[in-house]
This record gives sequence, C-alpha cells and structure tokens, in this order.
Amino acid sequence: MKNFSVLLLAALFLIGCSNTDDSDSSEKGGSKTANLQGSGDSANDILSNTKFSKLALEIAYVEGFRPNEESLSAFSDFINDISFKDEITVTYKQVSSPNKEDLTIEEVAKLETENRTVYNSDDTLAIYIYFADAPSNNDDVEKNSVTLGAVYRNTSMIIYESTIKDLAAKSALVSEKSIETATLQHELGHLMGLVNLGSEMVHPHEGEATNDDGEIIGSNHCNVDNCLMNAELEFGAGMKKMLIASKNGLPTLDAECIADLKANGGR
Repeated sequence: MKNFSVLLLAALFLIGCSNTDDSDSSEKGGSKTANLQGSGDSANDILSNTKFSKLALEIAYVEGFRPNEESLSAFSDFINDISFKDEITVTYKQVSSPNKEDLTIEEVAKLETENRTVYNSDDTLAIYIYFADAPSNNDDVEKNSVTLGAVYRNTSMIIYESTIKDLAAKSALVSEKSIETATLQHELGHLMGLVNLGSEMVHPHEGEATNDDGEIIGSNHCNVDNCLMNAELEFGAGMKKMLIASKNGLPTLDAECIADLKANGGR
C-alpha cells in the first residue's frame, strides 16, 4: 500500500480513505491495460474531453449494499461541475458477497478482476466503484478508526458501504446519504489527482493526515480548512460541522483544489 490517509465523518470515529497503487498487471484482454494503472494516472482523462468525451460508471454492489440513488445523482452532478464530459452513464451490477470479515486492498483488486465488465473503449472512459459488505482490514477498533473508501488504481475505487451504514446508524447528526456522497466525491478527487497525486498543485496546499496518537499516516490531502479534500478532518465535530453548515449539506472543494483541476483539464 503506497499510502493511507484519514477523513473523519462521525463523532468518536476516525474515518479513512486510502490511495493505493495495485501492482496486479493481469488482464483478460489487451484493452483493459489502460484501467490497470496507478491512482491519479488518469486525472486528465477524467477531467478533460481531449481523449474521452464520455464517462461510464460501473457500480458493483453486494445485495443489501446498493448505494442510494440520491448519492449517485449528486455524484454525477459533481462530475458534471468539474469535468468536460458530454455524457455520463451508470451501470449497476449486483455481485456475490466475498463472505469476508474484512477486506485487504489486494482482495478488493482481485474482486474487481472477477467482476468488472466495463472498461475504456473508443471515446468512453470507464470507472469501477465497488460497494462492499465488509470493512477494511485497516480498521482499528481500539483507536476508533475506520476506513470509508479507497482508490487503488487509476479508474477504480471501493466504498466500504457496511461501514458507512454503521456510522450513520450511530449518529443523529449525519445521514447515510451525506456520508456516502461525501465519500464518493472525496475518492473521485483522488482519482482526479488531488492533491498532488496526478494533478500538479498550482500553489502548495498538500497536508498530512494523522491518527489519534499524532502519527502521520498519509498525505495527498488539502490543508485548507473546510475543503472536501482536507487532511485535518480528524475529529467528528469538524466533519459534522461542515455537513450541517454547508448550503447543500456537503463539504466542497476549495479554491486551491479547483485551481489544480482546472490546470489539469477540468472545468
């Protein structure tokens, strides 16, 4: 795992996201190689329409863990706002549970190899999102730290939906939809190269994430207060305040992150 970083989304819980390059180079066909690159490598392709004018989202989910329609709608709106894609299509695919107590990122990559069906083709870029029924193996119950999502290839992410459901059920101040939407948008930010993960910074604004013990456990996050990609959101009160105070109930990208995306082909 190249790096691990945290985003807190509920009181007394440290919520994380992980950016990991997977070294698995296996493929079923030559056209799939383009979807087996490192995290952030396709940032410009996602943002601009120079090479791909369309975007195809494949949503794989275990029964009972399909994402909310409102979250996917907000996610599509988010993509439209920051990219030049002419068309976004969504394909849902229910997959079998791996029947695991938790999942390593290597196991997640293997599940993608077994289940993914949509890859780059012609003028369409494909992104695969897996909604899991098991938590990350990086979760630490003793330190109240859990992981909500991760990017591990250039067009691949996992959303730990079971963890999101658990967190939402334990907090009356944040909803499942808001946590789900914020996680999707945050992880897409990493696929688009934020911060310093493929989209160069116009001005320095990369921050570090730490755990409850003050140990640095990741970077590739924004150091600007209240940004969607903020590295300092380590306490539930911080994220809850953003969810409650923001006009649409969600944290948004700050000017520095938006400038980085525009400089790399974004809107």
